[in-house]
Amino acid sequence: MKQRSILTQELAEMNNLILRLTSTVDLAIEQAMDALINRDIDLAQKVIADDEATNALRFEVEELCLMVLATQQPFATDLRETIAAMHVVNELERMGDHASGIARLVERMKGEEEISSLHKLPKMAKRARQMTQESVRSYIERDPDLALSLMRRDDKLDKQYNKLFRETLEEMRDDDYIRRATYLLWVGHALERIGDRAINIAERVIFMVTGKFVENLPSTFEI
Repeated sequence: MKQRSILTQELAEMNNLILRLTSTVDLAIEQAMDALINRDIDLAQKVIADDEATNALRFEVEELCLMVLATQQPFATDLRETIAAMHVVNELERMGDHASGIARLVERMKGEEEISSLHKLPKMAKRARQMTQESVRSYIERDPDLALSLMRRDDKLDKQYNKLFRETLEEMRDDDYIRRATYLLWVGHALERIGDRAINIAERVIFMVTGKFVENLPSTFEI
């Protein structure tokens, strides 16, 4: 009974750390986009510097997971939960890398003229952040239905990026705009990848709760 109590406490601590990491990553995405829109080099550099804290949080969760596996010998659901946590924090840490990548682009864009089509990106960023928050909520609440709903809406961010790609290519007819447009596409790609990683978390949640692993979601799939 005592061992079960310790395991419950450690799993709760794991969840709290994951929520902290999610908030850290969400703030990084928000600040990276603010830096991009406002051409704020100082804020961009802060995002890059803060990425070390994101990495440290990830490793803290992984160390806790390894300790649970080594000392508590969890079975069935608890085992899947612990392994899922390691996957979740890996995806979150990579999202932080994408935010840092956007911030580094802001540094490279210093001195460039304003990008007229920059207004297309905030909606993508908003959707990417929502997907991240929903995917982690599905993990914390052990809610495969929420994870499945997120997966079914996966193509919305992809469509936004594809539209950005087409419109930006059209604008690239102006030779002076090509370099700036390329930066824009890189930012869009980073946001799309954040959404992809949210879907990876959702897939892991479904496996954690149901034991079913779904990568390419069939239209008839049910939990």
